[in-house]
Amino acid sequence: QVQLVESGGGLVQAGGSLRLSCAASGSLFSANAMDWYRQAPGNQREWVATIASGGSTNYADSVKGRFTISRDNTKATVYLQMNSLKPEDTAVYYCHVKGGLYHYWGRGTQVTVSS
Repeated sequence: QVQLVESGGGLVQAGGSLRLSCAASGSLFSANAMDWYRQAPGNQREWVATIASGGSTNYADSVKGRFTISRDNTKATVYLQMNSLKPEDTAVYYCHVKGGLYHYWGRGTQVTVSS
């Protein structure tokens, strides 16, 4: 059974920073890519960033240069460092991993950026 638990969200002013964490349990973490997604009210869930098991990263254009995804395999944790936050970054942020045919999601953590 895979469990993902996000933390680190909160309220921040525009231009500020937050670091999200996603702690994983189960056997999938070290061998699989991990992703962050987000969903704003009224919008579809959108992909934010991915980090492969080997450490290579990819970002959505909307966050490139501002967000950094990283992982610590010894702690089975993936991070999302978010800098220069904008009001349009306001959303619930979700951690995701795909194992075989299955997709696993955390319950999300709310990020609110005030203008």
